[in-house]
Amino acid sequence: MEKFGRAQPAVRTEDIRFLTGHGRYLDDIAPEGALHAHVVRAPVGHARLTTLDASEARAAPGVHLVLTAEDLARAGVTEGLGAAVVDNRDGTKGAAPRRPLLAEDRLRFVGEAVAMVVAETLAQAKDAAELIEMDYDELPAHMDLAPGGEPLHEEAPENRAFDWALGDEDACAAAFAEAAHVVRMPLHDNRIIANSMEPRGSYAEMQDGRLHIAVNGQGVWGTKSNAARILNMDAGDIRVTTPDVGGGFGMKAMAYPETFLVGHAARALGRPVHWMAERGESMLSDNAGRDLEHEVAMAFDAEHRITAYRVDTRCNLGAYNSAAAQMIQTVFFSKVLPGVYDIRTVHQHVEGFFTNTTQVDAYRGAGRPEAIYALERLMDHAARELDVDPWELRRRNFIPRDRFPYDSATGETYDVGDFARVLDHAERAADRAGFAARRDASAARGCLRGIGLCYYIEAILGNPTETTKVEFNDDGTASIFVGTQSNGQGHESVYAQFLSDQTGIPVDRIRVVQGDSDAIAKGGGTGGSRSVTTQNNATLATIATMVEAFTPYLAEKMGVDAGAVSFDDTTFRAPGSNMTPTLLEAAEMARADGRTDLLVHEETDTLPGRSYPNGAHVAEVEVDPETGQVTLDRYTVVDDFGNMINPMLVAGQVHGGVVQGIGQALTERVAHDEDGQLLTASFMDYAMPRAQDVPMITFETEPVPSTANVMGMKGCGEAGTVGAMAATANAVADALRARGVRQADMPFTPHRVWKMLTDAMAAVD
Repeated sequence: MEKFGRAQPAVRTEDIRFLTGHGRYLDDIAPEGALHAHVVRAPVGHARLTTLDASEARAAPGVHLVLTAEDLARAGVTEGLGAAVVDNRDGTKGAAPRRPLLAEDRLRFVGEAVAMVVAETLAQAKDAAELIEMDYDELPAHMDLAPGGEPLHEEAPENRAFDWALGDEDACAAAFAEAAHVVRMPLHDNRIIANSMEPRGSYAEMQDGRLHIAVNGQGVWGTKSNAARILNMDAGDIRVTTPDVGGGFGMKAMAYPETFLVGHAARALGRPVHWMAERGESMLSDNAGRDLEHEVAMAFDAEHRITAYRVDTRCNLGAYNSAAAQMIQTVFFSKVLPGVYDIRTVHQHVEGFFTNTTQVDAYRGAGRPEAIYALERLMDHAARELDVDPWELRRRNFIPRDRFPYDSATGETYDVGDFARVLDHAERAADRAGFAARRDASAARGCLRGIGLCYYIEAILGNPTETTKVEFNDDGTASIFVGTQSNGQGHESVYAQFLSDQTGIPVDRIRVVQGDSDAIAKGGGTGGSRSVTTQNNATLATIATMVEAFTPYLAEKMGVDAGAVSFDDTTFRAPGSNMTPTLLEAAEMARADGRTDLLVHEETDTLPGRSYPNGAHVAEVEVDPETGQVTLDRYTVVDDFGNMINPMLVAGQVHGGVVQGIGQALTERVAHDEDGQLLTASFMDYAMPRAQDVPMITFETEPVPSTANVMGMKGCGEAGTVGAMAATANAVADALRARGVRQADMPFTPHRVWKMLTDAMAAVD
């Protein structure tokens, strides 16, 4: 038996209830007789609110409560949603305008919450909402990623939220001046909508004098602390739970107004109140992702080794700061700015702007996909411009295996890596040697074929501390209480499998408990690919405490000294004793002896360092130049995730992440008009990737166990997306280059690709 996981590809135990209709999602568990809430939203992108009269709505049939900003103020609910800000280059702080739960004097984006109506039925709440009189004076919308225009907030008179930089600008400039070769490239990283299968929702109720809030998010403790602050309550008087969640992807990790409005309404009315977003409402109000403009440049010496790298970025924050928005395209982006390459001189400059659009925050990867996209697009472009093989250019600049642990130019310490070995594996798995023949076959059909490579690295983010509690139950089972939150990743399976592997407790006798702030003292929730490494690290600490606690008790039973007792991941043993109790048997003995202190064990532990999953993605596309249609024909991934507990779950995470990256590259794009109206507010206009858009994905691993945790694991939840965008885009760019296209930006929809080809032909003529 291996000490830290047997890497067995076991199917997910939770899928049985999900696939048979026994999942317990938010709408499934809303209290019987709960009142229904409906949110009235801003119909325009930017306006001064002049009238908001809810008197008729309050008198409408079935209505129990109508909330406006004025009502909240009268009730003492005046706190806004919080957000982190970065330091500007001049030492000041980034702009931090207040974001109210409900619009006060201004409307700042289409979909902003203006009022909430609570009624006996949802139909009554919607009918009453139509009776609210709302008048406003429209203002010019600011939609550009540039200073100027009608200011959204007095804290940012030019609509610039921050001006941040990292690295030595002078050294970078000197390196460029001395370089043998310089390659530059503009890049657009398009805005997307997360579109989780289950929209956002929450309900609240009073239970024995305490406020219970249920929310389908990515962790309960952030919601609890925010609720205490916003609703002016003692945290001990609030319980937050999260049931099954149908997808999060980072979008559900942040605080949203509706959760606290529902909480306030339930407290004020003494009745349960339930709100669930409709799809169009989610597309208007959910945090969006990405939305950046880059100017990237790279300096090379005569041997094509990188001597400097510079990134200048303008990013869209939307109308307000969301929780981590300022951090994502600055600090989080910088974690992997130089990627897997030995680049010692870098400079990153980022300006963030407020616009009259929905907020932008974390979306699967939170800064790392954006950073790797910029870097790997530039690497491919540089190879073409320098007439060097793209794979060879990467190999030439990889951090050598003997340089680890490696301190990057942006302050990260990569613990291990063997990038050349992983890339060699990917070259074989993708059958790169056969590409020329496949390209010729495409050409014979009148089509263009391209191959794209992305070598990514990801820095695991989030709180490195987590808590695990294990409790032995009366029925002979064990419960493991965790501080992370599954949004569909398979946590119930992987945590039970890991605990079983380390203790010998059968998997079918382990129950995973998550999403309850009363059940465990503290937890960090899910995000940044942190869950399995941090949670299982805490589980190991809890198991160690458990074994230590049982040892003297069992030594007395065995008639031996405590020092003679050992635990072999399945049973306790001691020389001279025939007793070999399992943990479940030991717990049963303790229960019979009244030793209840041995039945519950809890520990909190902190990872000593971050892990850095990495790998190579290889995409092949075929382009029909007559229509612009892009067909993704082949896709290969070779990842280094270190030691894996359940490769089947890892493969599922990679496949899902890859498809989300492919979606952004080929089909997804948020569009607004000049007034801030969302033009892609339904699936008629916003193209999610479908099965026909994605080939079978080849997934293989080349593990280099991490030294940053005792388990040797590396996170995998976001890795697929981190690599997929650039690999797919590079493949399309490679195909189009044969027809003279030098600038190719996502998404590669048929019309956009056709126009790129047409414009390239016109330029030649």
